[in-house]
Amino acid sequence: MIMPLRSARRLGTALIALAGACLMPGATAAGETPASPKVREPAVAGLFYPKDPAELSRMIDAFLAAATGAPPGGDLRALICPHAGYPYSGPVAAHAYKLLAGRSYDTVIVMGPSHYATVYAAAVPDAEIYRTPLGDVPIADKAKKLAGLRPFALEPFCLVQRPDWWAQASRPAPEEDRADTWEHSVEVQVPFLQRSLKDFKLVPVVFGEVKPAAAAKALLQVIDERTLIIASSDLSHYDTYANAQKRDRRCIDAICRLDAAAISDEDACGHTPIRVLLGVAKDRGWTARLLDYRNSGDTTGDRSHGVVGYAAIAFYAPAAPPSSDTQAAPALSPASSAPAPGRFTADDRRFLLGLARRTLREVTADDRLPEVPAATLDPKFTAAKGCFVTLTKNRELRGCIGYITPQGPLYQAVIENARNAALRDPRFPPVAPREVDQLEIEISVLTEPLPLFFSSPEDLLRQLHAGADGVVLRIGGRSATYLPQVWEQIPDKEDFLNHLAEKAGCDASAWRQSNVSVLIYHVESFKESER
Repeated sequence: MIMPLRSARRLGTALIALAGACLMPGATAAGETPASPKVREPAVAGLFYPKDPAELSRMIDAFLAAATGAPPGGDLRALICPHAGYPYSGPVAAHAYKLLAGRSYDTVIVMGPSHYATVYAAAVPDAEIYRTPLGDVPIADKAKKLAGLRPFALEPFCLVQRPDWWAQASRPAPEEDRADTWEHSVEVQVPFLQRSLKDFKLVPVVFGEVKPAAAAKALLQVIDERTLIIASSDLSHYDTYANAQKRDRRCIDAICRLDAAAISDEDACGHTPIRVLLGVAKDRGWTARLLDYRNSGDTTGDRSHGVVGYAAIAFYAPAAPPSSDTQAAPALSPASSAPAPGRFTADDRRFLLGLARRTLREVTADDRLPEVPAATLDPKFTAAKGCFVTLTKNRELRGCIGYITPQGPLYQAVIENARNAALRDPRFPPVAPREVDQLEIEISVLTEPLPLFFSSPEDLLRQLHAGADGVVLRIGGRSATYLPQVWEQIPDKEDFLNHLAEKAGCDASAWRQSNVSVLIYHVESFKESER
C-alpha cells in the first residue's frame, strides 16, 4: 500500500489514506451521462487497504480480534465509522464492526461524503453489484427506491476532479466519472461488512450538498428493523494532537446528544451523513453510544504532524416493551451467566475458575502461586486483559480485587487477583485454609475502559446503561470503580454514582462537579455455581 505524505492542498496518496481525503476539490470535468456499469469496481484496493484477498482478510480479522466488544444496549440500528486508510482508522472502525458478530441484517445502507465530486444530491449508483477483493455484494432493490426520493438520485450529474492517485487505482478509468467512481468513503466500509456479516444487500450512497433533514425524511421511508445504517466519517483534520482531542470531544458529545446543529462542517468530513443519521435517530428514539475514539497519532504513534480524528459510535433502538400477557425475560449482559458469542466457552471458564481455585488452596496453605506453562495455553489466556476476582462466603462478599486495565496475561491476572482477593483485600482478614472450600469464586474479564463524553450530570445519567456498564469515576485526583454486577444492589443511576463518589472518598454529590471524568468498561463474568 502507498502511504507517503504529500501536501494538504493537493491531496497525495498517503495523505488521503491518512485523512480519508476529506476535502472537496473544485470540479474540472463534465460530460454527458454514459451507460451505467452494472458492477461498481473497487477503486482504492491496494491504496487504502490491501488488494490481496488473503492479506485483506487477515488485516481485518486482526483488527476485530483486538477490538473490545460493547454489550448490547438494545437493538443495534446504526454505526458511525471512520474511512481513512486501514492502518490509520481500521483499529477504531473494528470496535463498531465487532458489534455485528451474531447479528444479521437484510440491508446495509452506507452513507459517505463526496471527496472528489461536486454533486447536489445524494448519489446512488446504477449498478447491481458492489465489488471488493473479498467478492461481490449485491446492491439491494431498495437502492433504486431510495433514488426515487429527493434529495437522493440515481447517478445524478456531477463534476469530478480525479484524485492524484487515480492512475494507481485498482479500477480502470472510465470514459466519464461518476460521484462514486473514485470515492473511498463508502468503499472502505464494505470489506469490514463482508468479514462481519454473512448475508446482506448493500445500498451505497455518496452525499454531495443536500439538506440533511430532507434526506433523513426520505431515508425513513425505506428503512425497517432489518436495516443497518452506516455513516462514514472522520473527525478533525491535521490539527495538533491536543487541539484535535478537544475538538473531537466536542463533536462526539454533540453526536451522542443527537444535536446535529452543534456539529460544524469543519468538525467532520462526513458531517452531512452524520446529520442525516442523527435526524433518523431522533425520529426513531435511538440513543448513541461511543465505542472508541482515537486519532492517527494514537494508531500510528506519530504525533509530530497534524493528526486526524476517528470515532466509532453505535446507535440503538429502545427495547420493545413486553406484551401485556407475556412476562419479559431478563435481559442478558456480559455480567450475566450466559457466555458472550465468540468469547469464553464453558471449557474456558472451567479452566480459569479452576486456576483461581488452585491458587486459593496454594496461597493459603503454602503462600505460593501455582506455576503454569504459558507456552501450552490457548492465546486467549495469554492475551493481556483487565480482570477481577470476587470471593463470596454464604453469599456475602469475602474479597474482591482486580486490574481495571491490563497488567499482563489473563491467566496471570487470575492467579494474582485470586491471591489478592484472599489475602490482600484491606476490608477483610486474610482467608484461612479452612475457609477455602466455603468460598465461591467469580471471575470478571474486562474490556478496555473507554472515556464516556457527557455535557452535564443529567447527560451522564442518560448515557449510563444500568446493569451493563462498569464505571470508573474520577473526581479530581481521586477515583473509584464499580463492576457492572453492583447494579444488582444499586439499580438507580443517581444512587449508583452517589455511592461510587463516596467510595472515591468524596461527597456523594461530587460526581456532579465540573472536574469529573468517567470511563466505561464491560465484563464477561462467570462463577463456579453456574458450571
